[in-house]
Amino acid sequence: MGSISPRDFIDLVYIKRCEGNMNIISSKSVDFPEYPPSSNYVRGYNHPCGYVCSPLKENPAYSKLVMFVQTEMRGKLSLSIIEKTMPSNLVSFILSAKDGIKTHKAPSGRGHHNGHASFQKKK
Repeated sequence: MGSISPRDFIDLVYIKRCEGNMNIISSKSVDFPEYPPSSNYVRGYNHPCGYVCSPLKENPAYSKLVMFVQTEMRGKLSLSIIEKTMPSNLVSFILSAKDGIKTHKAPSGRGHHNGHASFQKKK
């Protein structure tokens, strides 16, 4: 099996903080002229997606994460490849989010989001 082309996604993200320390994150792919598709990536598409993160009632030091994901990987991928790789990609996403939360809780100026590739304008 050959390599799988990298993907990029342009998503509009909305975050809402609710009572009880619950966070709702919703997102959907959008067209954004300043970031046209690149020949280096296959432009994927996310239909409306959502994440709800709330503290566990029995132990508020831990959280419950509910994810609703509807992704079109696009390109020439067979369904069997997508079904094999999607679970590990979601786990990787969750672990990255966990690391991001830890970074976000760090003192000001120590976060990584300003230098993240998704915030850098393509040339």
